[in-house]
Amino acid sequence: MIPRRILPFIQSALKRQAAVALIGPRQVGKTTLALAMGNDLPSLYLDLESPGDRQKLAEPVLFLRRYEDRLVILDEIHRVPELFQSLRGIIDQGRNRGRRVGRFLLLGSASIELLRQSGESLAGRIAYVDMGPFDAGRDS
Repeated sequence: MIPRRILPFIQSALKRQAAVALIGPRQVGKTTLALAMGNDLPSLYLDLESPGDRQKLAEPVLFLRRYEDRLVILDEIHRVPELFQSLRGIIDQGRNRGRRVGRFLLLGSASIELLRQSGESLAGRIAYVDMGPFDAGRDS
């Protein structure tokens, strides 16, 4: 994997907020970067384009409670927009148990709809990191 200069920004955001949304156009390396981060710490990766992974979240509070001690990476979050409301409760419950930051890394294409959905449900609980296409001359 080619090192990305955006990595420290994501890591910093995870140290400040319970959820971080890594947003950007398709095919810029969001998933590759998230999987590399997941290799370096305890994590769970769910691809929400996969019917099997979506099924695991049929009861998101019950399922995700088992992974409170890990970074949960939710790829293609826009495929399950109703999940944002559940994440709010999960984050708040975790805060009450001392698990305040670094809970969720949400991946999705940059869209106003994604920002609107997550912003309404996760206000004060989420940070946004924009990832652009790979460019050797840019901080990508």
